[in-house]
Amino acid sequence: MSTGSITAREMFDADQASQALGIEISELAPGSATVTVTVGETMVNGHGITHGGYVFLLADTAFALACNGYEDSAVAARADIRFLRPTRLGDTLTAVATEKARGGRSGIYDVTVRNGNTVVAEFRGDSRTITR
Repeated sequence: MSTGSITAREMFDADQASQALGIEISELAPGSATVTVTVGETMVNGHGITHGGYVFLLADTAFALACNGYEDSAVAARADIRFLRPTRLGDTLTAVATEKARGGRSGIYDVTVRNGNTVVAEFRGDSRTITR
């Protein structure tokens, strides 16, 4: 392992934002990750639906775990999301991150967020390895 790199699980354990929301890891492997969260009262916006920032945070957490499953630490270079369907208080959301390409210092990852079997958002993130 290179000097200063940490494992994806160590990174997650130190992630105050994900911990505060109650995000849990279901599966974790180099290049892939699955995380879940249940939508709580503080995650709902004025329309009575899950605030998009929380859906993005869930997808971003799965992305971060997937791209940090290797020897080198990585950060997001770019990320975007498409919201397809709203979710509500009490829904359990699952984000599945999958590596699409990885080479040099760059990677591309797709994350699908579901509420049960229904796809509610699609996220794509580009990673960049870093040195500490």
